Amino acid sequence: MFYCREKELNDMNKRYSRGNFECLIVYGRRRVGKTALINEFCKDKPTVFFSALNATAQENLEALSKAIYEKNHPSAEEAPVFRSFDAAFSEITQMSENERLVFVIDEYPYLAKADNSISSRLQHIIDRTWKDGKLFLILCGSSMSFMEYQVLGYESPLYGRRTGQYKIQALNYKEITVFNPGLTHEEQALIYGVTGGIPHYINKLNIENDVDTALKENLFNTSGYLFEEPENLLKQELREPAVYNSIITAIAGGASKANEISTKVGIESAVCAKYLKVLLDLGILKKENPITEKPGRKTIYVIGDNFFRFWYRFVPQNISAITAGRTDKIYDSVIKRRFPDYMGLVFEQMCREYLFLYAGELPIVLSDIGQWWGTDAKTKKEVQIDIVGTPVEGKEYIIGSCKYRNEPVGTDELELLKRYTEVFGKGEKYHYFIFSKGGFTHGLQTLGGKGEVTLITLDDMYL
Repeated sequence: MFYCREKELNDMNKRYSRGNFECLIVYGRRRVGKTALINEFCKDKPTVFFSALNATAQENLEALSKAIYEKNHPSAEEAPVFRSFDAAFSEITQMSENERLVFVIDEYPYLAKADNSISSRLQHIIDRTWKDGKLFLILCGSSMSFMEYQVLGYESPLYGRRTGQYKIQALNYKEITVFNPGLTHEEQALIYGVTGGIPHYINKLNIENDVDTALKENLFNTSGYLFEEPENLLKQELREPAVYNSIITAIAGGASKANEISTKVGIESAVCAKYLKVLLDLGILKKENPITEKPGRKTIYVIGDNFFRFWYRFVPQNISAITAGRTDKIYDSVIKRRFPDYMGLVFEQMCREYLFLYAGELPIVLSDIGQWWGTDAKTKKEVQIDIVGTPVEGKEYIIGSCKYRNEPVGTDELELLKRYTEVFGKGEKYHYFIFSKGGFTHGLQTLGGKGEVTLITLDDMYL
């Protein structure tokens, strides 16, 4: 089934119907659904689909030649090889003269790595021939930094040739409910916390009866597809996967600042910074700062991919039991008991997504949402505010708290938020929001009824 990319699909079809030349750039992290979107778009259209190989230029030329030949000879076993990429592109030109042809180069960074002249060659034929025709060109890639800097970037030969671009993001917590509509809201939240909204992982989790069984069979199982997924991705993308694995493990274990990470891994800070940048470019890590402050001494590194965070939190420390086939014995007593603690950060992410989803109903026009932390000058202790929504203009802020626990939240949480805003000290007016999985006490509900605070339960978030 194809889910949740209707906006991009409709836009691509609208562009196709115009009949003009298009050069669309589709990019995003691996497994996010780029190729699924392109396949859905292409399924009823004349298409040459070439998936580039992490191989030599000659091997890629052979693969491209086969993709072109199979368009008109789908049952052929042998395909003649073009003498050059220019010759292959000329054949695409002739094919597109007679019909509206879609030409897809998937994993474009592999092709550009194999032949560093390929972007210039494409630029040349676009300028000379294709821009006046009706070819529908799609360049797709998973290397975020490559696509942003060497395809979309100002110094790229292809700069200015694109007619549109789609950065494919993970699905939000509400969008993933279409995959397993029969689950409870708490189960849906857990699935989001496990998969990070990546459609491929949701499908591979293969929930048939219940979430616990799916996790035990497909993630906490040596034969399950998801069991080795993070390590396989690192091996596929990186030359030194062991070092990157150590860095992610260090962050999963609590190291967050660059010097802490380098010390824990045992490499020099300058070298560690290069590894961190690669993981940032892949979307596995992300940098965070207090939302109102610029990057600096407070900058921390966190695992930005929920699937990686979940895997590194639960698999390595239980690897002996898993490989020995004792998952059933430790799942309820060890692994599952720690889900509520793990879900705390996931719930914060969901709450921020909720505010963006319903931004039109908020008391201020949002510029951004994040968290904030700083030191209380009175107590000399660090305080953290889960949610700070900054305004486009003015000094009104949204201040929020997120509690993923079964007990109802009381008035003390609102009082705590008010004290924290004194430390924050940047606003003239604050609008308080409290999110709670376990609901609210009667006293806090009374204050909510008076408009002092907006109260939102987990169930409310799925309405």
